[in-house]
Amino acid sequence: MADEESTTNSEAAASDAPEQIFKIQRIYLKDVSYESPQSPKVFATNVNWQPQVSLHLNTESSKLENDLYESVLTVTATVKLGEETAYLTEVKQAGLFLIKGFSKDRLGPMLGSFCPNLLFPFAREAVGSLVQKGGFPQLLLDPVNFDALYAQHLEASKQNAPAPDTQQ
Repeated sequence: MADEESTTNSEAAASDAPEQIFKIQRIYLKDVSYESPQSPKVFATNVNWQPQVSLHLNTESSKLENDLYESVLTVTATVKLGEETAYLTEVKQAGLFLIKGFSKDRLGPMLGSFCPNLLFPFAREAVGSLVQKGGFPQLLLDPVNFDALYAQHLEASKQNAPAPDTQQ
């Protein structure tokens, strides 16, 4: 009899929990930029292509209405040959997501890690396409561990937070 009661109580608790919903509503390019300030000189003077690639990632999210959230992943790639910039490209890949029923402590990782993970392949393709259309060899962006980046962001936020005032 006790086993039946605990099953009934756990079923009741499960039905009280809000239903968790995650749906991709739309994936879109929000902003794109490509510059090759040394063209066409860069093609004529640099036959030995050994660039230095600098990659910068940033994520932002905002709540819209009715449990809709926009997540934006910004990927900036700067490629230099020596001191001169061969090209610079920036892609803001965005997504509109329906996120409902998640606790506040789960919402942060959803927006800071899970959504950027979904957006990254689209951003990688956009960057690669822009670079090739600019006449340069293909730029392959390595996979990114957004879980680790989000954890680093949280740790940095804790360290930069002001200490609580303990004086009465």
